[in-house]
Amino acid sequence: MSATVATQKFSFPFSCAVRLSQQDEMTQKGCVQAKAVALHDLQENPILGKPSPVAVIGALVHDENNAQKSAKAALGDVAPAQVLVCAEASQSAVLSRQCVFEKLAVESEDQRPAAKRQLSSESAARTITVVKKSAVRKEAEEQRQLKPKALMGQRASPCAAAAGKRRRRRDLFTNSEVFHRVDSHVIRTGAELKEKCVYDIKTIVQRISHGARNELERLRAIWVWLCHNIEYDVSGYLGRSEKLSSPEEVIAAGRGVCCGYSNLCTEMCREVGIECQEVPGHSKGIGYRQGQSLRNVKSDHLWNAVLLGGQWFLLDACWGAGRVDVKHESFVKRFDDFYFLTDPEEFIDSHFPDEEKWQLLDTPITLEAFERKVFKTSAFFTMGLRLIQPHHAHIVTDDGEANVSLGFSRPATFTYEMTQHQDLLHCGASEQKESSNSSHGLLTVSHRSMKLQLLPPASGVYDVKVFARPESATTPLIWVCSFTVECPNPKAMEEIPENPFLSWGLQPVSASLGVTGSSQGSDVAEVDEGVFELALKTSRPLMVLCELVHPELEAAVAKRCLATQIQPSALTCHVLCPLRGFYRLTVFVRDYEKTEVKFQNAANFLLHCKGKVVGPDELFPPGLGSACGPGTRTSEAGLSKFSHTTALVSTQQGKCNITFHNQRDLELHTVLSREESKTAAVPLSRQLFCTYTDTKVTVSASLPDAGVYRLGLYARLVPGGDFNPMCDFVLRNSCDQPGPPFPCVYSAWRKGCVLFEPRVGLLEPLTWVRFRVRVPGAQRVSVVGETRTDLKLNKSRVWEGEANTGNGLQQLKLAAASGESSEMAVLMIFDIKQLEREV
Repeated sequence: MSATVATQKFSFPFSCAVRLSQQDEMTQKGCVQAKAVALHDLQENPILGKPSPVAVIGALVHDENNAQKSAKAALGDVAPAQVLVCAEASQSAVLSRQCVFEKLAVESEDQRPAAKRQLSSESAARTITVVKKSAVRKEAEEQRQLKPKALMGQRASPCAAAAGKRRRRRDLFTNSEVFHRVDSHVIRTGAELKEKCVYDIKTIVQRISHGARNELERLRAIWVWLCHNIEYDVSGYLGRSEKLSSPEEVIAAGRGVCCGYSNLCTEMCREVGIECQEVPGHSKGIGYRQGQSLRNVKSDHLWNAVLLGGQWFLLDACWGAGRVDVKHESFVKRFDDFYFLTDPEEFIDSHFPDEEKWQLLDTPITLEAFERKVFKTSAFFTMGLRLIQPHHAHIVTDDGEANVSLGFSRPATFTYEMTQHQDLLHCGASEQKESSNSSHGLLTVSHRSMKLQLLPPASGVYDVKVFARPESATTPLIWVCSFTVECPNPKAMEEIPENPFLSWGLQPVSASLGVTGSSQGSDVAEVDEGVFELALKTSRPLMVLCELVHPELEAAVAKRCLATQIQPSALTCHVLCPLRGFYRLTVFVRDYEKTEVKFQNAANFLLHCKGKVVGPDELFPPGLGSACGPGTRTSEAGLSKFSHTTALVSTQQGKCNITFHNQRDLELHTVLSREESKTAAVPLSRQLFCTYTDTKVTVSASLPDAGVYRLGLYARLVPGGDFNPMCDFVLRNSCDQPGPPFPCVYSAWRKGCVLFEPRVGLLEPLTWVRFRVRVPGAQRVSVVGETRTDLKLNKSRVWEGEANTGNGLQQLKLAAASGESSEMAVLMIFDIKQLEREV
């Protein structure tokens, strides 16, 4: 070879791995690498400078002397050479090497090599190839949108990256969308060729790679064709038919096992000048048994490694084409782009090559370490998940408990499934899941991590599958990773209610639903004294519905354990626990204004009551509305400045006053109720008394005995319309002394009327009773019994006077006359206790 040839690199592969003909096939013990650089050519042709012809010369040497002689003969005296002698080689094999200087970035889509490399198994053994690299034409728009990856091709050992930091998949292309043009062409062309029964490899490769503008696009075309046109041969895998492995058979039948994919990939790559190796090894695919030692077990899978720009990359078209449905013994087509040029650090979780060098890792791992690795599906990586704990696939419980934790960079929704252990990894639960029905664990999701606390119900070994999906997605959750949990001694604990809503705590979507914060985190809430209060912050007015579930709690009783308060920027739920054990408190919300929108799950909390519980008589009264206490509804109606801002009102005297302002002068109505089994001698309506002065309203309650009552407030928003519920108050009375009823009020008792004395509606007989009352606009006010007693108007505009209840009289009437009319309207009636008659 002439010394005038500008030689930049002179090298042999680490394993001298070129495709030899059968006649030349041999075992090689070593190799020689030599590098020489012409100084004047470096000045003319730096790596990113002006292109010039490059010669790559390969020769197999037998010993150190021959190696040095061969290198010197090839390079002449033009430049100094660096020669590395690795080992002796066996006889008469000659290796060849093509050095391709071509940028691999998909972004530089106008790269077109001037000379296309043509290789074949017959000529690869003894060929000296001179490749010229043409100038690269780059369009301005492509330069702006995509970053070029300018890399000089150099044949590299899989054991180490080329000079500089090893490139990752993202360094070759930003995302798979950059292949949209190539993918569409391949899918369309592949369908046409299949319809025309074209099975010739060379023809297929030429057609599908037509228009590919660089080596990476040609490889992509082959990959996409394989994934879309070859199905996994389930029948052959199960031994029910002959396995197809030769490229011609696989193409014609449209199916094959792993070796069919890898062989065909190798042959197709050869047609476009891409160096491709088949890599045998173990995989955690169909037939993989969890916990099984792979030591001394024959490898069961084949995939490929390709050389791009002097660096080896990994791909598996078999795994990229779809999955096997073990239950139905069928192949499910599902294009999985993750296995195209997968980064070695992620590929090693599921693929372990027989030869360590094909791990392509800076620090290779052992087979035992591979066996212990947590199995992660492609979705684990594409969703950006991160394993926090455990570091091994097999977990042994500690005090009956095991913990799994994942991190994530983008909001995600999670669930899980725990089942009895099965030998095969790809068996049992499906790869997709709508929800969880497991009651043997606590799954909580925080801002950037998911924590799963597993509580196996009995001793044994369990399989745990974790499912996830992006928070915004509505598709089923996808299997992302698996563990095996061994439980020597289960934890003694009460049954945990099922949670069909995926996780505990605030749901990942809660912020989008309007719930921005919670007084309770995702951990178990310990309930003291059988009472719990949950407060949620909201970014906008919401409506809320709550559900309380206990394994032994009836639904009708559970409703009497909840009272919710709805405010413009907060939601409050008061919870009573009548039984010991675990409860699930679930919160549903929707926008306050959007009545047509369905309620959606915003949060789920696990409550644990292990001490005092609430008795049946202490439960909330039946018939409580969803809005308890002042809130959004009362504000919209113009009712404000409530004296009691919470839904729960307690009294130790059996009496209480609730005041507020009625700014719109609405007609109001109040109702007092309690559990129906409780009866009273006097109607409960007589235990309430309302007073209206200016805009202020006072609702007075006098409770007949100890217990829990519902005070309902209603308003007529439109004249002549129905009364609409405004809010309910829960009145809890701890006084055993009966509260007297109020007088019975009639319609003439209107706004501005105030009763000062007497404030009770049941008077003692034979007693003088003082009356003090304000009746605006009245000309005369009288107390009518056996006789009529006219009250006098004092300086404070209060009518006052005394009247006798008499003997045997049943009632006293308070009446008033307005204007010139002599007729008197009854304002209210007072009852008189009856003396017991002697027998």
